[in-house]
Amino acid sequence: MNKIKAMLQCAVFIVLSACSDSNETNKPHEVLFQGMTMGTVAYNVKVIVKPDTLQGSKFDQPKTHADIDAILKQLLQGMSNWLPDSELSRFNKSTSLATIEVSEGLRRVIAESIRLGKLSEGKLDVTIGPLINLWGFGPEYRPEKVPSDAELKIAQARTGLKYLSLNGNKLSKAIPDLYIDLSTIAKGYAVDLIAEYLESKGLDNYLVEIGGEMRVKGFKHTGELWHVAIEKPLSEERVVHQIIIPKDNALATSGDYRKYFEANGQRFSHIIDPQSGRPINHKLVSVTVIHPSSMTADGLSTAMMLMGEEKALAFAEQNELAAYLIIKTEHGFIEQSTVKFMQYLK
Repeated sequence: MNKIKAMLQCAVFIVLSACSDSNETNKPHEVLFQGMTMGTVAYNVKVIVKPDTLQGSKFDQPKTHADIDAILKQLLQGMSNWLPDSELSRFNKSTSLATIEVSEGLRRVIAESIRLGKLSEGKLDVTIGPLINLWGFGPEYRPEKVPSDAELKIAQARTGLKYLSLNGNKLSKAIPDLYIDLSTIAKGYAVDLIAEYLESKGLDNYLVEIGGEMRVKGFKHTGELWHVAIEKPLSEERVVHQIIIPKDNALATSGDYRKYFEANGQRFSHIIDPQSGRPINHKLVSVTVIHPSSMTADGLSTAMMLMGEEKALAFAEQNELAAYLIIKTEHGFIEQSTVKFMQYLK
């Protein structure tokens, strides 16, 4: 049995350049901030600074970098499953059915998770933490083996959005061992937070990317719109599949080819279907969604991956989503996109 191939899912990527050393102070220049968050997830933030960006005030690069790190650290303290003392971990560990007050960040993410869960008819379910842990993809260590039917049944009994209630910032569970996992949407929310921070500072030309989830606005220092590459869904190498121009939007890609384990010659994806309790097993291998919110795009791309190609495309068209699907066939990959997505194709 092979070890989990825990390569970070990053199906959308960019070519990052270093900070400009230009002495031409009248021209925009690019500042690049990089770091790590969520344990092993890299972030890249590119900001285009113009002479009039901050109305003549000096751009404080070290402080901006420190602020970005502080925002990400605060997010982890709110909704990380890997930190035992995070706000979410404390909720998961508690067996109390009493209503608790949660932070604004956790409220925002759970509220959107519930909304998308209902919209997708249960495909996106952030209460499937017990199943994620059982299959070995969560913070609770599990042997790399295929769970038995009995184990799956026990874990599934601990899941269900119907057991989670959110009224304003008041959160409660209806069963004592309900366990929330926000990994399908938290990276997107982190991207939105950084984007919101930059805009609050008058920085309206930027690219924010965390673990493949992204949000862009404005222009590059060259005056061009941001270009983004969707990756060919291959686990062995990284190859550009399609170039898109998302304009002032966020985008997220979900795929089953970067994080998985193999047992008895079969590959098991980290994307778990809440209804079967098992990893997905169909020909849809990648979904990219463009939306104003990275958090929403993150959740929608995962929900559509769980649906399979036909239902995912119908869902996207019905909800007027900008979505791009890559399907694996015997003769290679084929693509399908919604009408709304076509405006972003290069």
